[in-house]
Amino acid sequence: MGSRTLTGPQLFLLGGSFLITLGSFAVLPYMSVLLHDRFGLGLGVVGAVLAVASLVQFSGGVVGAALAARIGLRATMLVALAVRTAGFAAFVPGLTRPVVAVAALFLVSCGAALYLPANKAYLVAGCGPERRPGLLAASGSAFNAGIALGPPAAAPFVLTSPAGLFTGVAVLFALVGAGHVLLPSVADEGVGVEDTTVEDRTGEAAGSGLPPFAFTVLAVYVFMFFQHYLALYAVPRTSTAFYGAVLMGYAILLVVAQPLLARRLAALPYATALRLGFGAMAAGTAVLALGGRAGIAVGAVLLCLGEIVLFLKNDLEALARSAAPSATVFGRQRLAAGLGAFAAAVVGGQLYGVAERAAAVPVFWLVVSAQAVVLPALLVVWARGSARRRAGDGPVAAHRPR
Repeated sequence: MGSRTLTGPQLFLLGGSFLITLGSFAVLPYMSVLLHDRFGLGLGVVGAVLAVASLVQFSGGVVGAALAARIGLRATMLVALAVRTAGFAAFVPGLTRPVVAVAALFLVSCGAALYLPANKAYLVAGCGPERRPGLLAASGSAFNAGIALGPPAAAPFVLTSPAGLFTGVAVLFALVGAGHVLLPSVADEGVGVEDTTVEDRTGEAAGSGLPPFAFTVLAVYVFMFFQHYLALYAVPRTSTAFYGAVLMGYAILLVVAQPLLARRLAALPYATALRLGFGAMAAGTAVLALGGRAGIAVGAVLLCLGEIVLFLKNDLEALARSAAPSATVFGRQRLAAGLGAFAAAVVGGQLYGVAERAAAVPVFWLVVSAQAVVLPALLVVWARGSARRRAGDGPVAAHRPR
């Protein structure tokens, strides 16, 4: 999608998305180090704090959607950025007060929860189905570019001069927020329900037996095993430098390939996209079990392709099936992602621990691969069975005595 097809507000939002994620990931990946090493909090406490903060950041998307419905998209983004600016600024006094630092982390997480549904809804407001794939792919690329560049940009400062880093990030968010004040107001009236019946709008008709919310939970669940445990697996088998190169290559592939594939993914039938996406994740995690540089690199590429297919297609399908405002749809998708990430954190630690104690860590990736095949298949069977039962109950229900 060329820049000529983008409006000024859309270009600003894409640039802002990059800067927001750049600033966020200049700080957030280092929170475990700061909380543990600087403040002396136990690893159990640190883990609990980060888990709750992550859950708030994801599941709070539904609150952000509700706020957008009440006060509008632009106003919601302004509130969210004000909250995040306050959170990053609060990290400065938090350097000497652990309680303040934890409160600052939750402010930042709340701001992220409020911002993203309104941001995506504003980006696609008034756009037809032919433009949404390119816009959402460009948005994903902007966010992922910031994720990739934030940690290395902050690495020289996070431990030596954290106060300056936090201040700089707070100023960055304040400037981006000031830019949002100039955005025109737009209405979020929903963009979905194309070629569907009224029954399909609720997602309960027989033809809508593959719910995007559930498949988003599963996609994020499988992906987060890779996100959480690749470092533990790859670094001892290769090197820190190789692991960093894999992450950088992953980010570059994601940023470049997602916009290029967006229109083709949008044209794919949903069931085909699910098979391709989960198939790539299953193949990628199975290849990781081989170990070595080649296995880890190829596995990462396959998982990247799976992420591109599933994350984008699930959002597009959720939009197309719902008559709700776009912010509400994106808020629900964020909740689904949060549930998947939380489940992966709970299950993954236990599985990896068992595999490590048994000196069979590669088996961990084979178990993840099997889940990428079996769980979506079970969900399809359950959804189709539920649809048949509903269809079978219809005529019977119509003849029941009142």
